Amino acid sequence: MALVVAQEVPTSSSMAVPHGPAGVGKARHRMRAQLRSGGVSESIIDDAVLILSELLSNACKHGRPLGDTPAGDGDVRAAWRVDARGRLVVEVTDGGGPTRPAPATPSVTAHGGRGLNIITALADDWGVRDDIRGEVTVWALVHEDVHDPDAGCRREGFATRVTRSAPLPDLSGLDFADVFDDLD
Repeated sequence: MALVVAQEVPTSSSMAVPHGPAGVGKARHRMRAQLRSGGVSESIIDDAVLILSELLSNACKHGRPLGDTPAGDGDVRAAWRVDARGRLVVEVTDGGGPTRPAPATPSVTAHGGRGLNIITALADDWGVRDDIRGEVTVWALVHEDVHDPDAGCRREGFATRVTRSAPLPDLSGLDFADVFDDLD
């Protein structure tokens, strides 16, 4: 007979992250360690860490630091929690910016603009919350129930979720070997 011991995921964690790329790795490592020690499945942790990275990158690129510090200095706030219903929520708060967070439609060769599309593919839900002080929080509901024994066992992989809306063209009539015949 095996004895299963349920571990509690810390109710919440919040940390100041430098406004810029320097603190993203530290936040990712802290989140991964806390969720892992709380017994959250690796696939949910992987999704949560990627979502945190994207949210922090967006906050540093498009938002101002919290408080009255000049752009490029100061912090943004990263937070994650498992609420009373077992839902994993990730939030990043910055000092606001000139635009509202919205998914983009970047070209194939664009070097950015895919962050919120990645979050849309990985999260069960996400949104934006404004604060009276001008702060903006982008949140993502990573998983509905991290205590579910099937949590993280998604029926379809990441690539399927991302490309689901864009069917592949029918290439069955093409013979790629013919292309190389002309090279002789």
